Amino acid sequence: MSRVCKILMRFRHQATARPSPLKYTFRSNPVMCCTSRRLASNAAALQEEIPAPPLGSEKYYEPKIVKLVDEISSLTLREVADLNELLKSTLNIKDVAVVAAAPGVAAASAEEKQEEEKVPERTEFAIKLVGFQASDKIKVIKALKAVKTSLNLVQAKKLVESIPQVIMEEVAKEECEEIKRTLEEAGGKVELV
Repeated sequence: MSRVCKILMRFRHQATARPSPLKYTFRSNPVMCCTSRRLASNAAALQEEIPAPPLGSEKYYEPKIVKLVDEISSLTLREVADLNELLKSTLNIKDVAVVAAAPGVAAASAEEKQEEEKVPERTEFAIKLVGFQASDKIKVIKALKAVKTSLNLVQAKKLVESIPQVIMEEVAKEECEEIKRTLEEAGGKVELV
């Protein structure tokens, strides 16, 4: 008798030997009874080992499929296009991509389109004062003080003398263009970062 059957028989004996308000026997539960029979009959099958596939073995393909692959690989691009059309019409397939000689090109162009869609247009910029003519220093200081009203004259002078320096951050595009134009008219060189 198998080990599983012995365990189940012991369980059955214990359930009938001790009287209990929750008496449990195999006869009261037909599912358990069927399960125990199935386990007992499959005990020998469980002990058998299933052989593992040999490592490094290649998958077997039927000769019919190998022949088709050989024939398709010898076709020209025009013949592949004709085959594709015929398969679409015969099998009623719509919008199937043609497997061409250069599938990487199509994938690369699709990735570029996705990247273009992902990058939103910038709406805020930082304004950086990068230089000025020595003769226009006073004009640039006055223009900077007019643009950035929170600065007094001494702070504006120190800011201009410590260039290149970011003078404003997170400024809207339209406002950036206006500030840039004002500072460049005064003789300063400005970059939008």
